[in-house]
Amino acid sequence: MPVRYSIWCLFLFGISVVFGQPKNLALTNVNLFNGTDNRIQPNSLILIKNGKIERIGKTGESLPAGYEQVDCQGYYILPGLIDAHSHLDNLESARRALATGVTTVRTAGVSAFQDVSLMELSQQGKIAGPDIIPAGIYVTPNLEETILADVRLAPLINGVRSDDELKLLVNVNIDRGAKVIKTRGTERAGRPDTDPREQVYTEHQLKVIVDEAAKRGVPVMVHAHGDEGARAAVRAGAKSIEHGTFLSEETLKLMKTKGTYLVPTFITLEDLTQPGGDYFGPVLELRGKFMMPQAEKVFRKAKELGIKIVTGADNGYTAATTSRIALECQHYVRMGMTPFEAIQSATVLAAELLGIEKNTGRILPGYEADLILIPGNPLEEIRYLQDVLMVLSNGTIALKRIPFGLPEK
Repeated sequence: MPVRYSIWCLFLFGISVVFGQPKNLALTNVNLFNGTDNRIQPNSLILIKNGKIERIGKTGESLPAGYEQVDCQGYYILPGLIDAHSHLDNLESARRALATGVTTVRTAGVSAFQDVSLMELSQQGKIAGPDIIPAGIYVTPNLEETILADVRLAPLINGVRSDDELKLLVNVNIDRGAKVIKTRGTERAGRPDTDPREQVYTEHQLKVIVDEAAKRGVPVMVHAHGDEGARAAVRAGAKSIEHGTFLSEETLKLMKTKGTYLVPTFITLEDLTQPGGDYFGPVLELRGKFMMPQAEKVFRKAKELGIKIVTGADNGYTAATTSRIALECQHYVRMGMTPFEAIQSATVLAAELLGIEKNTGRILPGYEADLILIPGNPLEEIRYLQDVLMVLSNGTIALKRIPFGLPEK
């Protein structure tokens, strides 16, 4: 089916998803959670102009001319969810992400800068979103097929380990449009032939990466399940530790001191234990069953220490994956957060980590109109995040499932 950038029509699970250029909208009859106050503002009115929130008022106020009214039927609206660890790299997956309520994504490595192109399409209004903070290609010892992403990477065919090799890869990424650098402190959990605790880059190598990126104002996120690799990353100046399954209390306290964020991606560990999805096989299933209780222990200690915890689903929003930010939030509540805290991990704190806290993550005048409508009060029951009824991304209606009833003739 050809892509028409002005209007896309997608039928996903029988739901019509249509979006085009943003209109001025008046959302009425809606219960509002603004992302910052631990309460619901009932019977709210939200005016949206030029893709941004113009004013918040009360339903019943007279509406200005030139606004299309959308009756939200007493459902609940909150800021769009943020996925701070994704491998989203294509248009279909971008649509799927929006359909789950994710309006902003920070990628964690793709094969050939597809995330940069998605960022540009979203910024230009050619697609409704999600907005993308791209990482480009992974700074890892062996590029494998990603060596083909840019002709300047040819000198790295035998590996990325020396200071000059690390600097080259960092700068190629930033030259191509990366807004964050993704590297690794330890091996992967999702491959049966690797041990996720094994350290990959030294503190010196990680500091070379962090310092080179810092010269151009770009932060670094570090994949690290194991404690030694994570501690080296924190010492080197990483903005966030991704996964952190085996972190010691010593490393967690160091993260608290340095203000390092934790992105647990707990939902992807659950994926290891389940048939289908992104990961499968007996070795990974057994590994996931061992790692989940360990990751929960780390999560609880990180929360106790006051470390900022942010949501990430660690998937590419493929047709097969079941990992969702809504399910990540549900795990956070199960592991000790209040629903308010879990939602903030997916909105306010995530926006802060990504450096976009003045643009999105809250429902306030002047902020981007990144909003999701759900059927119940998420401050009382976090599972309502799983049933997204409407999505606005940059003021464009990207998904609208209501009203459910047929009009009277």
